[in-house]
Formats: sequence, C-alpha cells, structure tokens
Amino acid sequence: MFLVAVTLANPTLAERTKEAAQELLNQEKSVLASAGQSHLTSLVTPVSRKGAIYNASWLNSQQAPSGGAQWECLAEALYFEARGETIKGQFAVAEVIMNRVKSARFPNSVCGVINQGTGRKYQCQFTYTCDGLPERIHEPRAWERVGKVARAILDGRAPMNLTDGATHYHTTAVRPRWSRTYTKTASIGVHVFYRHTWRVSSNS
Repeated sequence: MFLVAVTLANPTLAERTKEAAQELLNQEKSVLASAGQSHLTSLVTPVSRKGAIYNASWLNSQQAPSGGAQWECLAEALYFEARGETIKGQFAVAEVIMNRVKSARFPNSVCGVINQGTGRKYQCQFTYTCDGLPERIHEPRAWERVGKVARAILDGRAPMNLTDGATHYHTTAVRPRWSRTYTKTASIGVHVFYRHTWRVSSNS
C-alpha cells in the first residue's frame, strides 16, 4: 500500500519528460513570437549574388560603423582602393582581402594583408600604402559607406560569393603580366578579379 501511495504521489519519468518538453516548446514559441516575422524570414532566406545586401537601401539602414584596428585597416583599403565603385564592387574588393587572410600564402590578419610589402615604394600589394602620399580621408560620406561594408564583411553578414575565391584584382585601365596566367573569376565595375592557379588554403 505504501509503495502504491508513493508511486501515485510522484509522476513517472515519462510524465516529467513530457512536461519538460512542453515547457521548452512553450519557451521556443515565445522567443519566435518576439523575434518578428521579418527577422525570421531573413534567417532562412539565402542571400544571392543579387541579394539586397549589395544595394544602397540595405547599406544605409546599417548603424554608423566603428571598430578596432582590423576594421579600420579594411575600411581604409576600401576607401583608397574602391570608394568610387558600386557597393557590390566594394564588397568584391573586401572579399579579395578576406580571401587572402584565409590563405596560408598571405599574412593571417586584415592589417597584415593590406600592409604587406609596405615600406618599398610601389613594391607593396596595395599601392596607396607605398606611393609616398599621406592617407587622408577627405570624403566623410564615402568613408561611412566603406566602413559599413567593412563592418558587414568582418561580422560575417556578407555571403562572400561575388569573386569565387579571388585573391587578386586590377582595374580595367591596366593589364598586369600575372593576369595572363591567373584564373579570371569575375568582372565587377572597374575591377577584374582573379584566383591564382593554386587554390586558397586555410591559415588555420
């Protein structure tokens, strides 16, 4: 009799498990309801090459950008290398820099990649870092724009699918010797993008 009373007073393991599952389900429903439909849709909608992230409306909706040294290096590179490009073109140039960071053949930080070779005039990877001219920001609106692009790239909010792994680019005004042997991957705005004959390998 005592055993029966104890059994009746305590729910079975199955019942406790069911109650816990129901509580978790209720919590999940509550969180999903508070997230809002537009946010949920954005989480499950893939971003394509023509996705909304590459237009002025999306970029303008982003908060004023800020960050540490890596963000500043990337924003500066975009300002001096691509501020006259379309938003899509700026994202593409940022992709090249990030692809180099991921490659074991280049320095493993944004600032390291951008400043590689700096110190020898016109012998660096990004000309503005070794042309002997001071890096001064004269266009605040352009700076804010490239800063938002840099922030989106560093935060992982860009799909990184514009250049197919490109690690090099040049403007349409020139044709460097290496472009004859590298694999062309994309042409966006005034820039042509290439992947070296070796594939990008991880620094990690």
